[in-house]
Amino acid sequence: MEGTSSSPAVPVVIVAGFLGSGKTTLLNHLLRNDDGIRIGVIVNDFGSVNIDAMAVAGQVDAMVSLDNGCLCCAVDTAGMDRLLDRLTQPGTSIDVIVIEASGIAEPRDLLRLILASENPNITPGGLIEVIDAAEFEASRARHPELEQHVKAADLIVLNKIDRVDDATRARMLDELARLGGAPVLPSSHGRIDPRLLFDRPERREPEGPQQLSLADLLHDDHEHCDDHMHAEYQSVEFSTERPLHPRQFMAFLHDRPAGVYRMKGFTYFGVAGHTQKFSLQIVGGFVEVRRSQWSRGEPRRTQLVLIGVGIDADELHRRLDDCIADDVEQLDEQSMLPVLRYVDP
Repeated sequence: MEGTSSSPAVPVVIVAGFLGSGKTTLLNHLLRNDDGIRIGVIVNDFGSVNIDAMAVAGQVDAMVSLDNGCLCCAVDTAGMDRLLDRLTQPGTSIDVIVIEASGIAEPRDLLRLILASENPNITPGGLIEVIDAAEFEASRARHPELEQHVKAADLIVLNKIDRVDDATRARMLDELARLGGAPVLPSSHGRIDPRLLFDRPERREPEGPQQLSLADLLHDDHEHCDDHMHAEYQSVEFSTERPLHPRQFMAFLHDRPAGVYRMKGFTYFGVAGHTQKFSLQIVGGFVEVRRSQWSRGEPRRTQLVLIGVGIDADELHRRLDDCIADDVEQLDEQSMLPVLRYVDP
């Protein structure tokens, strides 16, 4: 999908989980540690929801504008696409939209709404399932559908891990891996690194003294993400000037090593008729490939960043090295078909 302007598409991240799992706590953490990211928040629920002492009224399409650029809205699913249009219209300058699903919402239905949206300015940013580690077994007993939610998730946040012992933690990690296979991020108090979910935009720093925004006030009273919180979050870079074999690379994307949640960057295949730069964005099972052009003097190469939890950097580099084409001249138009199916005509 191409946006209607030169601005990149806004990722839409769904945060789901049953009542008490810690979704709002995680959202508060993201808002307090936004690192300059302007976050639009959609609360898919009715009732009064407290986000950093800013009350979001329990009515459809109620909106509160925060000084730091956040927009907090309460909405039902019927108005979701209309609200996405409003959040991405010119002038809002939103970098990412986070939908906090209600504790009784079906996250797969919300995901279908995002995938079916005709708004060209948004892109799926992943389905995050938050699970209360201390109530895991009780939640499974009360909500058998939890297993289906786990299977649909792109990332699982195993929250409140400080309330269980090491043996229980290990058992839950094994069980979640068996149920779904999505990367599992252990967390306490909803503290996860925002860079695992979305990128910080590049902006010019304002000149001269500035009035403190709500974000500044929140940050002054809150410690930013510290190093120990990032222990299980990893970023691996890969770069080569040799062309990739398109079939082998797409096979890699569909059978990624465990723990890889996001990939971004650009690729060079060098196949006759397809020597453009192919920009890549991957979140969970969502793959987006766009054609773009090399800048004058820019070397033809593949440059990727892979982000995830507990990933093996050596294995990633080995697998990607295996995707390098031995003889690009032997590749024809047919070899590009697995790539082109993800590219808009």
